Amino acid sequence: MAKPWLLSELTYHEIKASLPEVVVLPFGATEPHNLHLPYATDTIEADVIGSAICEEAHKRGARVLCLPTIPYGTETNQMAFPFAMNLQPSTVQLILRDLVQSLERTGIKKCVILNSHGGNAFKGLIRELYGQTSVHLFVCNWYAIKEGYDEIFEAKEDHAGELETSILLHARPDLVHLSRADDGATRPLRFEALRNGWIEVSRPWHLLTTNSGSGCPHRATAEKGRKWLDILVDRLATFLVELSVSPIDDSFPFEPKGTK
Repeated sequence: MAKPWLLSELTYHEIKASLPEVVVLPFGATEPHNLHLPYATDTIEADVIGSAICEEAHKRGARVLCLPTIPYGTETNQMAFPFAMNLQPSTVQLILRDLVQSLERTGIKKCVILNSHGGNAFKGLIRELYGQTSVHLFVCNWYAIKEGYDEIFEAKEDHAGELETSILLHARPDLVHLSRADDGATRPLRFEALRNGWIEVSRPWHLLTTNSGSGCPHRATAEKGRKWLDILVDRLATFLVELSVSPIDDSFPFEPKGTK
């Protein structure tokens, strides 16, 4: 049976009957993830999280629809590794613009960009699109949600580390080969200003890491992945429900004028 929150499983018959109030547009990537996780890790995460949050929001009464995941992203930091399939930021902007135009023609006014890849940077893109479209754009970098993180995970850095490995052990254990993984150690930055974060630089991952992994994956478990997904789904489904029922007025997305 088709899942009514997934566009990929619906027919035009269902779409003609009722348009959603909110769409979720997931972005993933195709890149190496240490020696033990698949190249599609970010895309699998986007698929799993996008479907789960829309399912839960749908159960709570939201008119929400998840679009198919874009499986490519910006890989300029990983291009020294084979099959890091790069889209330049300017290309991602064009893709986003074209898809938003498609949503606008359909009559959609609210879109949540669900980002599953740290190399994708959408804040500047939605700033540029502001005023050019009637679609209200929201960006969710799901990995930036930190509520409950320290109660579940020990590692801090994570690219194919404890967090991502736990999610894949829960969602797609058949694709995880944990015995192959290195320890995810990273090379320290030379300058204090970079280490403290008040100076930034693009980080070439072939210099930063050994096999593209950042963060130790060896404490990962499927149970940790399940617990983390439960937190994500609750937080993000709650937002989707609130967004679905919120009217678009002159103050949206701020509180109505006169609200203290």
